[in-house]
Amino acid sequence: MCGIVGYVGEREALPIILESLKRIEYRGYDSCGVFVLLEDGNPKLHKDAGTIDHLKKNLSESEYRGNVAIGHTRWATHGEPSKRNAHPHLDGKGEIAVVHNGIIENYQHIKEELLNQGYEFVSETDTEVIPHLINLSLKKFNWQLKEAVREALARLKGSYAIIVAEKGFEGLVAARNESPLIIGVGDRENFIASDVPAVLEQTNRVIYLEEGDLAVVKKDSIYIENGGVEVRREERLIPWTIEDAEKGGYEHFMLKEIHEEPRAIMDTLRGYLAEDRINLGFELEGNAKGKSILMVACGTSYYATLCGKQIIENLARVPVQVELASEFNYSDFVLDGTNIIAMAITQSGETADTLMALKKAKRYGSKTVAITNVLGSSATRIADETIYTGAGPEIGVAATKSFVAQLVIFYLLGLSLAKMPESEFRGYLEELRGMPKIAQIVLDEEDTNIQRHARYLSKYEHAFFVGRGVNLPIALEGALKLKEISYIHAEGYAAGELKHGPFALLTEDTPVVAILTRQPLGKFDQQPFKKSLIKNATQASQNIYEKTLGNVKEIKARGSPVIAIAEEGDEEVEKYVDAVIRVPETSTIFSPIPNTVALHLLAYWTAKERGCEIDKPRNLAKSVTVE
Repeated sequence: MCGIVGYVGEREALPIILESLKRIEYRGYDSCGVFVLLEDGNPKLHKDAGTIDHLKKNLSESEYRGNVAIGHTRWATHGEPSKRNAHPHLDGKGEIAVVHNGIIENYQHIKEELLNQGYEFVSETDTEVIPHLINLSLKKFNWQLKEAVREALARLKGSYAIIVAEKGFEGLVAARNESPLIIGVGDRENFIASDVPAVLEQTNRVIYLEEGDLAVVKKDSIYIENGGVEVRREERLIPWTIEDAEKGGYEHFMLKEIHEEPRAIMDTLRGYLAEDRINLGFELEGNAKGKSILMVACGTSYYATLCGKQIIENLARVPVQVELASEFNYSDFVLDGTNIIAMAITQSGETADTLMALKKAKRYGSKTVAITNVLGSSATRIADETIYTGAGPEIGVAATKSFVAQLVIFYLLGLSLAKMPESEFRGYLEELRGMPKIAQIVLDEEDTNIQRHARYLSKYEHAFFVGRGVNLPIALEGALKLKEISYIHAEGYAAGELKHGPFALLTEDTPVVAILTRQPLGKFDQQPFKKSLIKNATQASQNIYEKTLGNVKEIKARGSPVIAIAEEGDEEVEKYVDAVIRVPETSTIFSPIPNTVALHLLAYWTAKERGCEIDKPRNLAKSVTVE
């Protein structure tokens, strides 16, 4: 989950490396370092614990003049955050430098072997075996760096994206296995990075390296091989601009990205709606042909997927099974691949556990679909089909607009699979098209309402979030966001489950955030052909509200403060809770959209009140590219 960058060209390399590292600091920020091949041919290394800004303060750029360099920003996996464990790591002579993202699973065995051969280690990391292995191979291959790197990599088990620099070599060697790596293409200069934002200020021309690729990158050439055979990789144009990846006047990326949620909804819809038709770019077979859907995801995407299960089952009556990718990968679960469509949901398209689950589904013969936000990411190359969310670059570690965009994809999937009368279908689309406006209304309440409740919540150290039905996953998402960025211990539960144990924790010091939207059905549901269904659905919706309100009364009886997420016009709820965050009225199925926006804002402003590092919460990184 570290960030790696490289530059080779005709400009001063260090300023470019430092700026590139700063743009992907969300991938790791406990230590960092740079390695520059100076104009006189000698290498120079500088690394330290802490942030990129801290690194910059402690080096003189005038002492690092050169046109080839690599850099690294770290999220610790092996060894504590410290200067000695920071990358780049060197061979014993200090002439070969490596930056690495991933985990080398057999590093201990290799390290012991190298120690027996007289190699010395100065860090606790798994990465340090790589430059020593390259050094070991160089003499064998007559000092040819590419061949030495290839042989060294053949010894490794695990995941890696690496960039290698060597004294006297006017270029860089890069390789990837299960960790993302891209090449940015310039004019008599080229860039290497673990993520697109690192190079976006310099170029929008990008080559995505494939599994097993090894590349030699010089200022005027790019050579790529796989399995020892030269291959061609397509050059892609990135549709984002550098402004999309900057704060745009907001104090934090997270706040900017929450305020971009209406646009993320609109852009995602725009990609797949043509008048009153949904075009995903491929055909999905529905339940009529015996298909069911398996969804695998991690973290925030997992909660979006839990909501997606209810959306699709409600709209299309297609059975959906949701699995945590990290558990699915090591379970004895057996797929009937001919009857299951497997969908992998991952914002980055590089989440290691989710990619493994996707590959497992393919081995069982399932049709596979990736739902991701990143063009050309690993998930898109593994899956049979891809559905892109239109969230744009998301820099804040805590996912916000990508979560909402994923919900929109599930609405589109549910409607595309549904067998319903045309008038009903048009009604759903009409309300779905109105969701950007609904989200904006919640954002407009930010200053006058949500910030006030965030100040109240910020004084506590524990909190519960409760919801029912389609809003249970939204309660889980709200709790995750609060714990991620404010460090308040928060747990999400089905409202009816608190009495099965967690009631023991309820006190006047454990506030509860309850999603209490009344969830009326939309006007388009009042069609004569649906009267019996509507009667049942209306009753079920009302029961959810009444049962949740009953749970709130039970919570209040234990002395816990309650903040309700409730719709405009609901005067009943105020009788039983301490505070109310109002959201616009929507139909049952679409209520997760405004509730999500409200909870994202509540988490943000609570963390802000507590003085937390919002964009870079402790111990977390944006793209979890290791298991």
